[in-house]
Amino acid sequence: MPIFRLAPLAACLFSSLFTLNVFADTPQTSFPSPHGMTVTVKQIGPVTQTTDLQIITLLKHNPQGDQYIEAMQDFNDKQGGLLQALRERGEFIGELGETFLYTPPGQSITPRQVLLIGVGDEKNLSLESLRLAGRIAIREAVRLNAHHVSFAPTLRDQGSSVIEVGAGDAAVVEEGLLAYDTEKRLQAQGLAPAFDIQEWVIEAGPKYYQSVNTQIDRAIQQVSLTLQKKGTEPYVAASKK
Repeated sequence: MPIFRLAPLAACLFSSLFTLNVFADTPQTSFPSPHGMTVTVKQIGPVTQTTDLQIITLLKHNPQGDQYIEAMQDFNDKQGGLLQALRERGEFIGELGETFLYTPPGQSITPRQVLLIGVGDEKNLSLESLRLAGRIAIREAVRLNAHHVSFAPTLRDQGSSVIEVGAGDAAVVEEGLLAYDTEKRLQAQGLAPAFDIQEWVIEAGPKYYQSVNTQIDRAIQQVSLTLQKKGTEPYVAASKK
């Protein structure tokens, strides 16, 4: 017998049976994913998203000046220039895989906590950089016991057009879901405390909303197929008596 039961992956193969909702004029599309997590694409920015953990990715600090455009400028300004101060003082550089967790200033933005994930120098930015960010995002969300998680790549809002938005978001989601599967397997084998992420929101601007929906739907289906082929052997070999 398998030592644990995977979430109903078959249902995820039909993630095209998504739910489209519009609450308070905020378009959002929800997709089922493995292990019962809902992945939602939502037209909202990180300033006003109500969430346990807001995650954004940041390019490596440019000593000549970082770009803060639209959502990034709003995010920085609403927090009294916190992001800019951290970067210019060299306290968060944005090296690939670097993380920084903080509680937003009072009466500033709605997320309870913010996690910054560095994606490195723009000239080296790739889908692999974003896949790493996806793995880090989910592992940290589990570690922090965040039931509701939101993710905003914000790369366009930093002046970068190296990666197509939908492809980048799909890479984040695909690797994040694979990382979550590992977390659930560890939990099932008594190697980690039980915990569920209920919803993972991917924030997307109106211009990119449809592309992000299409590519995330495809990514979830691919993850479901990958997990069906994955073995169920325990991580720890049985002791020999």
